[in-house]
Amino acid sequence: MSEIENLNDDYQPAAFHPRSIILTLMLMGVGALFVALSAAYVYNRVQHPEIPPVKLPPLFLLNTLILLGSSYTLIQAKKAYRADDTEGYKKNLMYTLILSGVFFIAQCIAWKILFANDINFQHSNTASYLIIISIVHLLHVIAGIPFLAVFYYTARKRMIEPVSVLVYFSDPAKQLNLRLLTVYWHFLDALWIYLVIFFGISYFIQ
Repeated sequence: MSEIENLNDDYQPAAFHPRSIILTLMLMGVGALFVALSAAYVYNRVQHPEIPPVKLPPLFLLNTLILLGSSYTLIQAKKAYRADDTEGYKKNLMYTLILSGVFFIAQCIAWKILFANDINFQHSNTASYLIIISIVHLLHVIAGIPFLAVFYYTARKRMIEPVSVLVYFSDPAKQLNLRLLTVYWHFLDALWIYLVIFFGISYFIQ
């Protein structure tokens, strides 16, 4: 939230810019969705204590590190942008894209492991909640990847000559968009960490 409130460092009218308002409302809606799913999961556990929770696959923990790594590289990309570091900006955007792809693949493998162990929608309600919530989170990650790709593609195409680089770095709209993308990505990371902790704790509280 503080990221959005301090946007006028980069783009003076950004604090009340429609894009920042839309992002704030969207993140509030996404947060409310996951809170509702978490509450439904807890309610289900209380109503059916005989149904055991599902242990998280180790890949879920690995994916936490992958997402944190993608957040770090995106922060580095923003720092490179501020420092007019063209190559650093491009490289860190590329690293963020790669890590996002790795997260997608690792998450698919984690689901495959669950299904191989007969942990699926027919297994139990707890398994269904785990799968649905992780799918919804991945969909939001996928939704952010095209924006990352556009930033990277634009940087490679336009940041070639000194004049074009100067114009690109001095564009307040791009500064705003990069910061909003960073806020969105950090939100997804925080949400994933919350989910891993939530399901981890629920497994040990039986």
